[in-house]
Amino acid sequence: MVVAMSLALLSGLVAAQTAVVSRVLINPGDSGEQSRVAVYGAWKAAIEQALRKERITTPHVQLSNDATADLGATRSRTQDIFVAPAHVIGSALRYGYTPVLGLDKPVQAVLVAPKDSPVASLAQAAGKRLGLPMQDSVVTYLLRGEINAANTTIKRHFGELYETRYQEALLPCLQLLRCDVVAVERAVYERWVAAGHALKVVLESKQVPGLSVAIRDGVRPPLAAFDAALTEALAGSDVLHAEKAKVMSMHAADFDYVSTLGYFTPRDLPGAQVVDPVAVAQLLQQGASFIDTRTEAEFKAGHVPGARLVPYVEKSPKDADFDSRLDQFDLSKLPADRAALLIFACNGAECWKSYKASHAALKAGYKRVHWFRGGFPAWRAAGHKVDTGG
Repeated sequence: MVVAMSLALLSGLVAAQTAVVSRVLINPGDSGEQSRVAVYGAWKAAIEQALRKERITTPHVQLSNDATADLGATRSRTQDIFVAPAHVIGSALRYGYTPVLGLDKPVQAVLVAPKDSPVASLAQAAGKRLGLPMQDSVVTYLLRGEINAANTTIKRHFGELYETRYQEALLPCLQLLRCDVVAVERAVYERWVAAGHALKVVLESKQVPGLSVAIRDGVRPPLAAFDAALTEALAGSDVLHAEKAKVMSMHAADFDYVSTLGYFTPRDLPGAQVVDPVAVAQLLQQGASFIDTRTEAEFKAGHVPGARLVPYVEKSPKDADFDSRLDQFDLSKLPADRAALLIFACNGAECWKSYKASHAALKAGYKRVHWFRGGFPAWRAAGHKVDTGG
């Protein structure tokens, strides 16, 4: 009996040591639907093959079509491995992940107009009709960052916006004169030009890495041979061979540019007080209500003790000109007293949910609104206690 118990204990220890990866998320990027499924299948098979060499045989592999949700997952660290476009990997690096490898097919966003168009620069595109992929696309992420750097926003700079899931649909938008300019990957633009379409580039971003892999810190050390095994598995992939893509090592510095762009919130909010972890701790001692606007899964993974979950369901663009009518936020779950101390938070400076929720509270008449811009990541980084579960 003692021997049996010892064997069972040993088996449990081995399982605990080997089952280091349980969740893998794969976002194939802006591929067409058939290509997306094929790319996902290739990466899934390669990841599983590589993990089997590490004696990990039961990971949960998830296909994602929503990079906005993936950005939230990087901040809450709910995945062990990400295979995703550069803006998702760039975000993951700030929250405890390490890049390991990726495809040698860099991505560059370009703003494209007909060759005979009078528009020749971003400034001359002011008031024009813009076509672009949905807001979670790496192209839109890069374009928004470049426009923010020009001290404006997409909504403010352009007269009309046309959004589509797939970049190829933006060529007809130009041809049918519904769009004056469109944002796509340079590779898509070059394919259009090669097909004989008369087009020109009026703005371009810097290049960012292609589809890449990042592993959560703490998981990576046991995966001694994972990089080599994954490279070998990908080398035999028909899908990646068809794309003429090769695998290369990736480093944190490769994502510096994309990490400085994106969806960063404003630094202040008129009517609200921006607070840091020290101020939040003091406010909580004074009886303030901490309103966590993230998803239930993120909340359960870790939250500020005593926090109240009131999710902000976000559909509006991530900029200061957002239309709150597109979103959902249950104000009835806030304290009835409009003079109550309120703290709104989500997943850091790139997370707009708490900014928008604070704005909604101010509009509803709350007088003592505090916006914790750094959110849960800042609280955790400051070394404060964290609760998990519901």
